[in-house]
Amino acid sequence: MRLVMTEPAERMERPYARRWWALLVLCLSLLIIVMANTALTVAAPAMTEDLGLSSADLQWVIDGYTVPYAALMLLLGAIGDKYSRRGALVLGLVVFGAGAVFGYLADSSTTVIAARAVMGAGAAMIMPATLSLLAATFPRAERAKAITLWTATAGLAIAAGPLVAGALLERHGWSSTFLINVPVAALAMVGAFVLVPPSKAGHRERVDYVGGLLSVVWIGALVYMIIEGPHFGWGTKAITAAVVAGAGLVAFVLWELRHPRPVLDVRRFTDRRFAGSNLAVALFFLAVFGAFYYLTQHLQFVLGYDALDTGLRMLPLAGAVFVGSALTGYLTPRVGMKWTVTAGMVGGTAALALLTRVDGGSSYGDFVAPLIVLGLAIGLALSPCTDAIMGAFPESELGVGGAVNDTSLELGGSLGIAILGSLLATSYSGHLSDATTGSKLPASTLETAQDSVGAGYAVARGIGDKARQLAEQAAHTSDPQAAERLRAQAEQLGGGARRMADAVGTSFADAVAHTSMVGAVILGVGTVVVALLLPRKGEQAAESVEEREPETAGSR
Repeated sequence: MRLVMTEPAERMERPYARRWWALLVLCLSLLIIVMANTALTVAAPAMTEDLGLSSADLQWVIDGYTVPYAALMLLLGAIGDKYSRRGALVLGLVVFGAGAVFGYLADSSTTVIAARAVMGAGAAMIMPATLSLLAATFPRAERAKAITLWTATAGLAIAAGPLVAGALLERHGWSSTFLINVPVAALAMVGAFVLVPPSKAGHRERVDYVGGLLSVVWIGALVYMIIEGPHFGWGTKAITAAVVAGAGLVAFVLWELRHPRPVLDVRRFTDRRFAGSNLAVALFFLAVFGAFYYLTQHLQFVLGYDALDTGLRMLPLAGAVFVGSALTGYLTPRVGMKWTVTAGMVGGTAALALLTRVDGGSSYGDFVAPLIVLGLAIGLALSPCTDAIMGAFPESELGVGGAVNDTSLELGGSLGIAILGSLLATSYSGHLSDATTGSKLPASTLETAQDSVGAGYAVARGIGDKARQLAEQAAHTSDPQAAERLRAQAEQLGGGARRMADAVGTSFADAVAHTSMVGAVILGVGTVVVALLLPRKGEQAAESVEEREPETAGSR
């Protein structure tokens, strides 16, 4: 057995014997880049307290990863196709690991954001490379099954991130959630050389760097606008980003339409199957990332679970993803992707609709059914879409195909956190203002409590601490009348603290229900559009095969 796999996938006459082991390496690489975001959701409170992060700082700690990740994927996917897909994977793992070490050593908001940006750049190399290497390594007959396992891994990572982070935070600081990525990245690098065959496009001409750079500009500006506008207001930065994104998109489309070898042939979006699949991925992750954003907060702040308990309580989602993936592997070849994708999106809509029943008295049991339904929906819908997107590209553009799929995913996720997160904050603030009417709470204190659910509970704790201090003073005061006044004030403040905590919890629960209703409407309308776009089983299949066969024969 050779220590390093050197035979290119394109030159193999038979399917690669160790392709399922290679898939394990690709799934491991995917696992850490998805977990890098989901683990942060439970590490954020400890990081905020340790570094004194403002809400704006925390938002950019989260999204500093997203902007380079989304913006760079298309260009880096094309470069990987041209020179080396495995090389892109390994280089991405090196950059990602270096960023993780940087994050572990970070001691300020600026350095944490910079570390997250470096990790995002590494992820932009890794993500499209995993899909392109999968497609290059597996024969078409097995590709759908391999993509199903790849998608199931992404679903597992969504739930595993909080679990791993929670376990680490039991004994270590928030920085350990960065460092855990390093040995996993090192293991994936070794596995890539030993098990993953090298691959690159057989007939790809020069990379369209102008088109690639235009994609970086408009996607980066769009993601920045999505983050900046809803969270920090539509000021100069957000409006400038919107203008740059719009102008960059127009320039990108015009350039790609005229270029003889575009980085992305935008005419593909006129194909119903391709357009519908990308729309489904974007809408689905809008719902998933948005829901995940507020569910983890509700479990931690309102229900009072620590980081590890929060991760454990997300496990029904992971298990359901695997069940849904098994179902789609069975159903899609029989009924067609139109029905499995539509069923998955209906399931996602139903999961959000179930969350509209959340109120101040809800327990964890009220979240189990939505988590299971959402996990089943992820498993049902995503792998057929990914398979359809990858199948639309010839063998020479598999990296670009992976980048398109992942860009849709990331744009949808960014929109979900921005739109649903902004709506959640507005709804929470409004409900808390109503709930505290007549409480004589100082305006500045109420404004602090309205900033976030964590800040609201911090205000309640502060009032409770003041009540305990007065009670202690009363116990040590020799004057009976003064002691009685202090005890009365302490009881009044203690009651106020309890009422404040109840108001925060109820307001956030009501905001979750309201935000879920809006998310359900968005995903429900999107489900109808996707169902109309996607062709029935067998439509365009023969035509697609005819288009791909000449290039496939020449590149494998």
